[in-house]
Amino acid sequence: MHNSKRDVVVIGGGITGLAAAHRLTEAGASVTLLESSGQLGGLGTFFPMGERWVERFYHCIMPSDDHLLGLLDRLGLREEVDWRRTSMGMVFGEDRYPFNSALDLLRFTPLTLLQRLRFGVVSLLLRHLGRHRDLDRTRTEDWLRDLYGDVIWEKLFVPMFGSKFGAAFADVPALYLWQRLGRESNVATRGYPAGGYKSIIDALHASIEANGGRIHLSTPVGSIAGDEDSMRVTVAGGEVIDCDRVLSTVPLPQLRRLAEPELAERLPATQLAYQGVVNALFFLRRPLEGHYWTPVLHSAAEFDGVVEMTELTGEAAYDGRYLAYAMRYTDRGSALFADDEAAIAERWTGQLLRLYAGLPLTREDIAEVRVFKAPFVEPVYPLGYLTRRPPVAVPGTRLLLATTAHVYPDVTSWNSSVGLADSVAGLALATRGAARTPNEV
Repeated sequence: MHNSKRDVVVIGGGITGLAAAHRLTEAGASVTLLESSGQLGGLGTFFPMGERWVERFYHCIMPSDDHLLGLLDRLGLREEVDWRRTSMGMVFGEDRYPFNSALDLLRFTPLTLLQRLRFGVVSLLLRHLGRHRDLDRTRTEDWLRDLYGDVIWEKLFVPMFGSKFGAAFADVPALYLWQRLGRESNVATRGYPAGGYKSIIDALHASIEANGGRIHLSTPVGSIAGDEDSMRVTVAGGEVIDCDRVLSTVPLPQLRRLAEPELAERLPATQLAYQGVVNALFFLRRPLEGHYWTPVLHSAAEFDGVVEMTELTGEAAYDGRYLAYAMRYTDRGSALFADDEAAIAERWTGQLLRLYAGLPLTREDIAEVRVFKAPFVEPVYPLGYLTRRPPVAVPGTRLLLATTAHVYPDVTSWNSSVGLADSVAGLALATRGAARTPNEV
């Protein structure tokens, strides 16, 4: 690593850091990107299987993902996205249901006929019912319980939101759900890049370096310091990089541990709880039921959802096998998160076999199971977060922030990350050489 001064040091090699570095180097900035692990991609990291690579955590592209699709356009990858129609299932207790059409809803016996009709009508109108309301200051429970009634709230939404956001699920702003409904639906066209998400990471890597950027893997940051004139990053080995700006993509709790005291005092006071995730990948010799997404509610299973990824990628992506992800969102301090991966794999195998026994699914159908964990996946946003969301520019410094704490009210996704990266990189370019950093984008 060279010690010459750089325009920008980007901390973190996930999609946000890579997209920001790509935008900066395209504009001629000298950029160094530091990634603590040995692989780029963040939650988009992968592992080899035969001649292909498999994502540790599931991802898809929606037709409305304008920021991500625009980036793929610039990388020459947009035409490589394979679009497929996908569907949704529902596991309730030990029973499985399709959950896509009006007829499916009428056959969903955990609800009475009147409750099914109410669910259908309200769901059709929900986006409209949210317009012109201050959903940022409205509790999700208050909004949904009022619209759907107590039974539907307790039977469907409590387990779904409880699994996603933990104990504080009822207090999450209804605006987040409203935004999510604008991106997803039960029956939806979803996309997946022909070369997997590794093809996007590789293209970004190549473009950044072709434009003069430097990428350093296995290079954890030891400390960050700076003021309104310049910044300094010290890597774990003791080497110092002087730069005009630092653009950090790491979660705020981690950044506070890296910042030297004077800089730490200037960081946003925002304290967000984060949900992590435990993810099991089941490589199967036969498909499940053909639903891309299946919530698992009121079941003895520890996982709260199943994604049949092969419905999006085709089985050729996994050497003829079928891939299903089972996941549980959980606090990184939970017993499950601390549990041994092999023990989780064994328990969850038994639970998957019970849920899908009627296919039938047998142990011989499970070729392999892999378990991965990520500690910072989903911020748990408090009420009124729009006015409490931290600025991307840290006052009195040349430090810029681009984290999941900043994407709200957009849904946490690669698309929102690329949009944020583009905005923050644009700010860095617009104020390049300025003596002081503005307080906001």
